[in-house]
Amino acid sequence: MQMIVSSLIALSDALWGTPMIVILLGTGLYLSIRFRFRYNFRSYAFHFRNTFGRMFAHGEGQGTVSGFAAACTAMANTIGVGNIGGVATAIVSGGPGAVFWMWVSGFLGMSTKACEIILGQRFRVKYSKSMDEYMCDRSFVMKNALGWKKGAILLAIACFTLGPWTDCVQTESVVGAMQEGFGLDPRISVAVLGVTCFATIFGGLKRISAVMEKIVPFMALLYILGGMGILLIHLADVPKAFWLILESAFTPTAAVGGFAGATVKDALRYGIARGLYSNDAGTGYGIIAHASARTDHPVRQASWGWGEVFLDTIVVCSVTALSIILTNVYVTHPGVDSARLTTVAFRDAYGIFGAWFMAIAITIFAWTTIVGMYYSCEKSINYAFGDTERNRVAVKIYMLYYMVPCVIMYDIKADALWAMTDILSAVYVMMTLLFVFTQQKEIMRLVKDFWDRYLQAYERGEHPPVVSFGTIEERK
Repeated sequence: MQMIVSSLIALSDALWGTPMIVILLGTGLYLSIRFRFRYNFRSYAFHFRNTFGRMFAHGEGQGTVSGFAAACTAMANTIGVGNIGGVATAIVSGGPGAVFWMWVSGFLGMSTKACEIILGQRFRVKYSKSMDEYMCDRSFVMKNALGWKKGAILLAIACFTLGPWTDCVQTESVVGAMQEGFGLDPRISVAVLGVTCFATIFGGLKRISAVMEKIVPFMALLYILGGMGILLIHLADVPKAFWLILESAFTPTAAVGGFAGATVKDALRYGIARGLYSNDAGTGYGIIAHASARTDHPVRQASWGWGEVFLDTIVVCSVTALSIILTNVYVTHPGVDSARLTTVAFRDAYGIFGAWFMAIAITIFAWTTIVGMYYSCEKSINYAFGDTERNRVAVKIYMLYYMVPCVIMYDIKADALWAMTDILSAVYVMMTLLFVFTQQKEIMRLVKDFWDRYLQAYERGEHPPVVSFGTIEERK
């Protein structure tokens, strides 16, 4: 087992070496420049109005669920254990400087996420025989945009086979948090998690999105308030914490207490990797989650790319990072990692009530991520079996397979789980960036159409025709 773990970590380190970091940051910067920084800071007022300002709007145009419901399904993947356990792992492995590179990856990733959403809306299909749903994933884009049918089916098989195993990270975090907070037997935690997740995914997209609309915003707000409380307790040290993050991003961090020290390369590697896992910018999940959205133009839905990354990385991840740094638990608690470290930070600030709060928060975040991830994996099943009766049957069987890793892989070491997750994420990134670069002409056409024609006409009250896709016939 130790040899397997070491091999996984070595492969993960190789994939997330300097080339991957340069490619991701370079792509984000390139797209940001091409978009004239509309998805970074230039049009933030517009994006805020079209995301958080329209959370309860039904939405115009064609689609299965509202834009907000689709975004909540996407944020179920992003606002989760990655914000809690992933940030903690980044600090333990890369030092406080890793937080800075998480911010950079998020800032530039806003443009990458916008591209994913546009691709999902542009190349989505409508299933009406086996299910009533608009959908898209990487395989649909590979076939409908690039014409690679064989590659698309192989990609679909890889996604629905390997995807569920990334949920082991979520389960490990729940088990650790419930043990830390309540001393609960791992088997009880896993059993409850498995049963409740299965009951939710059994209801399909509409049940999933309805649940996510209610749980994700509420839990995110509670967690942010809890973290802000720690900042208030340590208010005098907040400027020092920010300075430590900035300083450590460009200079090696010395070993102190239980912290082994970190190089600038470590800060870069873990900051970018954990930032990516947290906000999903570049992994292609935006293609999947937003394809079902009801919107009047694909580029309007892309505003949620800004909203998701801002809330996820700039707000929630920062709350976790500052909580850990201000309480100094990454130094005083050697050997504690992942979600347990964040739980220790909250317990340090609030006593036993902090540990209880974190145990519940982590469990709910992990629960929503597992459910949200299921939807992503299900789209690969839908692609593989097409709009046929076989698709309906395959989905029901797949639900059982999907839950297997969640209930049997909860006691593997956190570093091995994160290594497996990083490896799969690296593959997803390579595929997604291929789509973005090969389809950038179509992406830019839609972007220009929205900002230069559609939006101006809409704001003049001219009611321009809705720009919508999804009637592509499945080509056998």
